[in-house]
Amino acid sequence: MNEQNFVAALRSIATHRAARGLADDAAALELNGETLVVTHDAMVEGRHWLPGQDMADVAWKLVAVNLSDLAAKGAEPLGVLIGHTLGDGDARFIEGLREVLETYGVPLLGGDTVGGHGARTLGCTALGRASRCPVPSRAGAQPGDRVYVTGTLGLAMLGFEALRDRTGADSTAYRRPAPRLAEGRALAPIVTAMMDISDGLLLDAWRLAEASGVTLAIDGNDVPVADAARRRECLSWGDDYELLFTAPAAMALPLEPYYIGTVRPWMEAPLVLDGEPFSQAKGLGYQHG
Repeated sequence: MNEQNFVAALRSIATHRAARGLADDAAALELNGETLVVTHDAMVEGRHWLPGQDMADVAWKLVAVNLSDLAAKGAEPLGVLIGHTLGDGDARFIEGLREVLETYGVPLLGGDTVGGHGARTLGCTALGRASRCPVPSRAGAQPGDRVYVTGTLGLAMLGFEALRDRTGADSTAYRRPAPRLAEGRALAPIVTAMMDISDGLLLDAWRLAEASGVTLAIDGNDVPVADAARRRECLSWGDDYELLFTAPAAMALPLEPYYIGTVRPWMEAPLVLDGEPFSQAKGLGYQHG
């Protein structure tokens, strides 16, 4: 099974409404008048971080990508649980974990530690409190809405290459992404749909459009990118963790994002880029399997 087929098979099991049909970044569980937002991401050595990479950076990224999912829900972080496979650099992992938790004011609540052989797998579960109900989702984009991103794309791609090739260029965006928590909370009351960009703008826009039952028409030249000569790569590489969202055209926004397209009624494909329709997600961004 590839990732898409596996998740599709899980949907017959994940029938609780908090799971949102497994079509979103996080679960939204209603408890005593509040909504708990829960998300979990895993990272695998050699796929999500380079062999020999500083484990302090790996710990930072493990937590940050989960906080980014909370940001896409406009949630306030309440804590994290860590699943850790013991190995080289464990002391540095703890240092990086302390740094990221202190930076974002998030407590460590627990987790699990195991031993193993081969490539290491790490996991993080993040818990958050919704700042608005209903909690923003990938669904909800409406024809006539505008499409926005919160920042420049492609910085993580360039950072990865700098780290891999040891060029000495800035690799911070890849090693230590910054979840847009404040932006997510500010946007939550006004967006019609929102998600973070983890697998590339094009693939994530395709997913948002499919969940909303609309077509997103994006002008590639309006998307801010780190390297204009490699614009298409910047749109599909991923790992940027900016927020992708839709909002009514007349809505005043609490920050200054980049307007990159419009929402149209469902056409022949979920995504149209510079007039070219994409009916399939394959090749648009990062997918497992």
